[in-house]
Amino acid sequence: MATAPTANASLLVLKETMVSIVRSDVRDMSARQLAVFLKIYLESGTDHTVRGLAADLKVSKPAITRALDLLEDLTFAKRETDKADRRSIIVRKTPPGAAYLRTLSGYLSKAAK
Repeated sequence: MATAPTANASLLVLKETMVSIVRSDVRDMSARQLAVFLKIYLESGTDHTVRGLAADLKVSKPAITRALDLLEDLTFAKRETDKADRRSIIVRKTPPGAAYLRTLSGYLSKAAK
């Protein structure tokens, strides 16, 4: 008889966090969209660009563009043309995005208890 594998505590926290996200009023994000959001908000000290995000996540620039389309629709990020290199697009944080990051942090804290 096979026994059910035990879940890692981190996976249980992730599951409860994801359940909270799904139950919220905010439109669901894919794993890619959430990864882009978290990179923008948790890796400070650098200007994030479409090119840089694509390289870091090892996905195409169009995939990053699609993720950013949703983040802009949610007002969690905004894109600006780099004044120093007009070919480059810089991704900026927004106050609603910062508020959502605090919400996610609350979900994680609650799930970890």
